[in-house]
Amino acid sequence: MTTPNSLPSSQRIVPGSVDIPIAPWPATTKEETVDAPAVASKIIDSFNELLSKKDHKAIADLFVENSYWRDHLGLTWDFRTMKGRDKIVSFLDKGHHLTNLAIDREYPTKNNGPEVVAFRGDGSVSGIQFFVRTVAKHGFGPGLARLVRDDGGWKIWTLYTTMNELNDHPEPTGRLRPIGVKHGANPERKNWLDRRKAEVNFENGDPDVLIIGCGQAGLSAHARLKMLNVPTLAIDICDNIGDNWRNRYHQLVLHDAVWYDHLPYIKFPEFWPVFTPKDKLADFLKSYAEMLELNVWNNTSLEYSSWDDKKKEWTVVLKRTKKDGSVEVRVMHPKHIIQATGHSGKKNAPNFKGMEKFEGDVLCHSSEFRGAKKNGKGRKAVVIGACNSALDISQDFYENGYDVTIVQRSSTTVMTSKAVLDLLLYPAYCENGPPTEEADLLTWAKPGEVYKAIQADLNELQQVQDKDILEGLNKAGFKTDRGPMNTGLWMKYLQRGGGYYIDVGGSQLIIDGKVKAKHGVGISEILPRGVKLEDGTELEADEIVCATGYQNMRTATEAIFGDEVASKVSNVWGYDEEGETRVMWRQSGHPGLWLHGGNLSMCRYFSRLVAIQIKAQLEGLSKPSGL
Repeated sequence: MTTPNSLPSSQRIVPGSVDIPIAPWPATTKEETVDAPAVASKIIDSFNELLSKKDHKAIADLFVENSYWRDHLGLTWDFRTMKGRDKIVSFLDKGHHLTNLAIDREYPTKNNGPEVVAFRGDGSVSGIQFFVRTVAKHGFGPGLARLVRDDGGWKIWTLYTTMNELNDHPEPTGRLRPIGVKHGANPERKNWLDRRKAEVNFENGDPDVLIIGCGQAGLSAHARLKMLNVPTLAIDICDNIGDNWRNRYHQLVLHDAVWYDHLPYIKFPEFWPVFTPKDKLADFLKSYAEMLELNVWNNTSLEYSSWDDKKKEWTVVLKRTKKDGSVEVRVMHPKHIIQATGHSGKKNAPNFKGMEKFEGDVLCHSSEFRGAKKNGKGRKAVVIGACNSALDISQDFYENGYDVTIVQRSSTTVMTSKAVLDLLLYPAYCENGPPTEEADLLTWAKPGEVYKAIQADLNELQQVQDKDILEGLNKAGFKTDRGPMNTGLWMKYLQRGGGYYIDVGGSQLIIDGKVKAKHGVGISEILPRGVKLEDGTELEADEIVCATGYQNMRTATEAIFGDEVASKVSNVWGYDEEGETRVMWRQSGHPGLWLHGGNLSMCRYFSRLVAIQIKAQLEGLSKPSGL
């Protein structure tokens, strides 16, 4: 029997998820001149006419056979991808709330309209691409269509529709911004600070939404909900906003670039560094919450929670330690809870034989590691694990004079930071790139299988660009792989959530022998002054760090809410059979409970869709698991 852990590291995915196939590339247009606007208008006009007639079979015939229609809330209150004509027909026959599509030449700013572009990076496949405006029963949003030649005509290869704004509930930005003051005499007037204190302390009622966690996930969701006028409270056990980053290992710097990491409404300034140090990000998050007037209670724990299925609300007991040291206990009844505790769950802390007998200075999980000691010459460290945290921590040890050994049980997908900038992020997220909203749409409009095909092509380029590093690592005994189906680091993240390293210098240390690597063996036991490996090798150690990752986010759900609630939530992350991310950002399986997380870019994009779903339920526009 094949189990997830018996598979090669490159092929492992989140248990219960689907290793979706790589999409085949369609035929390309060979016409030298194409009237793209006319072709697009004809397709959209036909689509709308057939939609009004509910002729779903004819709508499907506007698509090529190997086509994809990806939808985020434009058709139903879920994230779905229909592959092929038959699936499109059967899906539409079950009911939907799409009204019409229109070519959008204004999103997010004036654009070229329908035009011929390359769909494949090497230019071998091209077709017509244009933005669309999705109009649904309860709202609207942007979308993207891609057309290819088929049997002498033009048909839809991929279509993305989404609803990210509700009718009658626009965000108060730009021309809709609040006035901020009411002129005239008013003896009962309260100034902004008075109103703000009352709001953050919920003196006049309970929040509709409680968010657990105040990192980028919690704050981005809160920001979106605030723009929809949804009373929201975010709590965190940490002392300050940003401590989830501030308290991590000393040398941590984000591996994602600034253009990719902007948060909703307030972007990083033009002078911000390409890669953000953890403490700088922590301070930014704190300022972000203050500028957006988000309601955050730090030093606050969820002591109790229960769901009332008749009233459709939670009962929660919160214990809050205020700045003056006093403790307040509040009972609240939010209608929704967002778990924003990170896309992973409990730390994967191993229980090795002999751990209690270790006589060295440090034996901890990487989440508890605060940094190497200064002037560590003569000291020995063993890092168990071989991905981002492990390599960053090993580099920290080396830079402080330690003798360092990495224990790598299985292979790691490695990509240099430069290759990430050149291949994964460019040209969508880069200096002088398109507006962030456009880049996000171009990224998330791609169906999962098509995205995987694109990543397979990029992985071929990465193998060339990073050839010396990859060959050097393997020669030094640190084994690398190319991710699921040779699609690289990003697909490994999306399908597994770990098992990779974005190289910021650690690879060269291994290649040069400055950090030693021991591959293919696990830990037999912890010795009083070191580690014994399964092959009998003994490694001396003053400090041991277990960079062994985290369990599934569902384990955090279980720890917070208990077995009964968690039993209704499936394993989080990885793909479902349609190529949509499981559980995250969607209805979780338990009413009134949402899971939100991922990197800063994901939180920026999907926080809006989470907020729209919650607002729709609060307004009675939708019901859990309903159309």
